[in-house]
Amino acid sequence: MKRGPANFVQQLPTRGLTESTLLPAMSTKLRVHAALFVVALIYAANYSLAKDVMPRYLGPLGIVTLRIGGAALFFTLVKYFVAPNDKIRGRADNLRALACGVLGIGLNQLLFFSGLNWTSPINASLLQTLAPLVVVLASAALLSERITLPRLLGICLGAAGAAALILHRPSAGALVYPRALLGNLCILANATVFGLYLVLVAPLMRKYHAFTVLARVFLVGAVVAVPVGAPQALAADYAHFPAYIWAEVAYMVFCLTILAYLLNNWALKFASPALLGVYIYLQPVLAVLIAVSLGRDHFTWEKAGQAALIFVGVGLVSRRARPAATEALGKPVSP
Repeated sequence: MKRGPANFVQQLPTRGLTESTLLPAMSTKLRVHAALFVVALIYAANYSLAKDVMPRYLGPLGIVTLRIGGAALFFTLVKYFVAPNDKIRGRADNLRALACGVLGIGLNQLLFFSGLNWTSPINASLLQTLAPLVVVLASAALLSERITLPRLLGICLGAAGAAALILHRPSAGALVYPRALLGNLCILANATVFGLYLVLVAPLMRKYHAFTVLARVFLVGAVVAVPVGAPQALAADYAHFPAYIWAEVAYMVFCLTILAYLLNNWALKFASPALLGVYIYLQPVLAVLIAVSLGRDHFTWEKAGQAALIFVGVGLVSRRARPAATEALGKPVSP
């Protein structure tokens, strides 16, 4: 069977997320499409909506503090009710969970929102799609995955597109994003640690209840990120937040972290690899449309060429991926 980019998206254990608990009014096929589209839209909209909040009302590290703190509390409470007796056991698994929390939650979020604060929404959304390339490289190093010639070519093309995107500095953009280079590098680092996280977390998700793993990794992430972001979170003038800013903060805390996860992991139980590939590529397309329509960014022919290199590279890397690598990604790339 021909394998597309979505081979990087495999089911993770979703006990407790049944078909009847989400989107009950539609057929299963329509529910899957609706869930995957909503997830892609949630992630895509965040690139532009976050620009309203930071840095004027709340610094990027303050957003991270609220988001991780809220998610850690939510997943801990849910785990208590749905899997009270499930625990991560053994030194190896606990160390793996610690690494997942540091990389996938703490560093991932600090790098993402710091980078997004300094670069454009379109640049950030395109660079985020590089995570599958990192998964292949990490799988080769950690899981003895073989890197074939097409996948090596894909890595080179994706890297070339990323390098062109990171280093390209239009004169007009330099005034709006004077620290774009640093922001692009932060987003690239974010995609890298997220790719490593996906490789590391897969064995835990297969062995334990999903909420057991999430509660632990978000708790570890909170220990890493909250002390760093707390000064910005405490310094914000919440009394003077307009209603739409409160709505966008709530969106980043609830929709971006909690709702997107629940919908996505439910949809993964029913979606085909080809369908998942469509929605992986839809996310940056939606991000571009939203950013341009809201006047947050401009899409140029240069960015179109850079995006094409990245997409073709990710497509080549994703073809004929072996099971060890495909199990590493449990959801489309997430900020």
